[in-house]
Amino acid sequence: MKNIILTTLNARYSHTSLGLRYLIANLKELKEQAEILEFVINSSVQTIAEQILEKNPKIIGIAVYIWNAFDVGELVKIIKKVSPNTIVVLGGPEVSYTPLRVNFDMADYIICGEGEISFYNLCKELLEGNCTQERVINSPKVDFEKIALPYDDYTDFDIKNRHIYVENARGCPFECEFCLSSIETKMRYLDIDVFLEQIEKLWLRGARSFKFIDRTFNIKISYAKAILNYFLAKKEDYFLHFEVIPDNFPEELRDLIKQFKEGCLQLEVGIQTLNLDVAKEIRRNLKIDKIKDNLKFLSQETHAHMHIDLIIGLPSESIESFGKNLNQLYTLSTGEIQVGILKKLSGTTLDRHDKIYGMVYNDSPPYDILQNDLISFSQMQEMKRFARFWDIVYNSGNFQKTTALLFEDGKVFENFYDLSKWLYKRSESTYKISLDRMAEFLFEYMSKNHDKELIANTILEDVMKVGGRKIPPFLKKIIPENYDFAQKDVSKANKRQQLRSN
Repeated sequence: MKNIILTTLNARYSHTSLGLRYLIANLKELKEQAEILEFVINSSVQTIAEQILEKNPKIIGIAVYIWNAFDVGELVKIIKKVSPNTIVVLGGPEVSYTPLRVNFDMADYIICGEGEISFYNLCKELLEGNCTQERVINSPKVDFEKIALPYDDYTDFDIKNRHIYVENARGCPFECEFCLSSIETKMRYLDIDVFLEQIEKLWLRGARSFKFIDRTFNIKISYAKAILNYFLAKKEDYFLHFEVIPDNFPEELRDLIKQFKEGCLQLEVGIQTLNLDVAKEIRRNLKIDKIKDNLKFLSQETHAHMHIDLIIGLPSESIESFGKNLNQLYTLSTGEIQVGILKKLSGTTLDRHDKIYGMVYNDSPPYDILQNDLISFSQMQEMKRFARFWDIVYNSGNFQKTTALLFEDGKVFENFYDLSKWLYKRSESTYKISLDRMAEFLFEYMSKNHDKELIANTILEDVMKVGGRKIPPFLKKIIPENYDFAQKDVSKANKRQQLRSN
């Protein structure tokens, strides 16, 4: 039995919570009384409550994020109804800024801000029976170099089965209005030698999959170089994920990135828009020429796999402007283009545009935009389905040659917009569409304007890229029985990245 249970609901089983490990690492003498229990969203909330309460804790600390806020709200209600004397403490970005748009009224305490020290102080007072804290605790920023680091609190099971999240910096120097990171524009760094010592300890324990949560990995080039050089010295295979800004790749950084083998390096590149007027509206600084040059470099001269972010629904950006962005990015990079929907997060200044541009948002997580003065509700719904189908068809890597044929006239957005509307009408769903079914849909749609045998052969080449796959039944009627194709073994790990690089 433990007095303190730290928990959250992660978006996927392969994810781990760095925040919980920071909290337990800084519990000092209370650490032996604490345990981390992690769950996954869409699990039974009652079962989660049951497993937590089996530990008979006095205090339950729950990390709340946009993806789990609704489930956490339900979890708090159940815990407090079943075990009213158990103290529930909430923390994390979703409860750190007002307004709170999910009902957390039954929680006993809410810690706003960085909780490493505040959570310890609260638990100490509660367990000693002399707590004088207010229900809402406004926690100041911690001294990043003085708090205990969390990396020893990854278990061997975590290291073997999950991504290991790490950070070398907090804050972001930019002021993009849609992003919570823009609230803290002053950067705080760990000493690079201290950080690399922690990475080495994880490496020696067998960690090979690292996701850096630093918002701007390549803003401080000396630190970025030290980290990249550390991993380049390793002979074993590994996987690294960094969030990078698109306009800061000096030659010294380029020289290092070019040395990484295929499958080792994944870069999340925040573009959001290529429209300078739109970027100015949301206080996003764009250096278009540098962005184009760097994307070309990353695509043509490195093995880095890219996730390039674009957002639908930004203030003053029309569907036509978004389409131009997508068409241009398609010519600049072979990586995934992540089509996101604008969200209005509490704590950001995005709401200053609401009246001017008629911005209307969902009041429930994920707080996505419903309409604005340039995009009606029905059009926004179409664009949300566009984003979903884009992920299934293009980003998945399952239909690279097929989409190249679809986009051969350069009208990437226009052609896929038409396809996405047809797909929704044909399937009446954006979920649970099998690979074979999507292949058949694509054949049916593209046969209207292309030679059927050409389409069939192109789809077959795409579908059969992975070892173990069978020819979709509908293609057996079209493709000769003696058709010769080469299948490749593609492991489950980072499958989309491997498919797109084949």
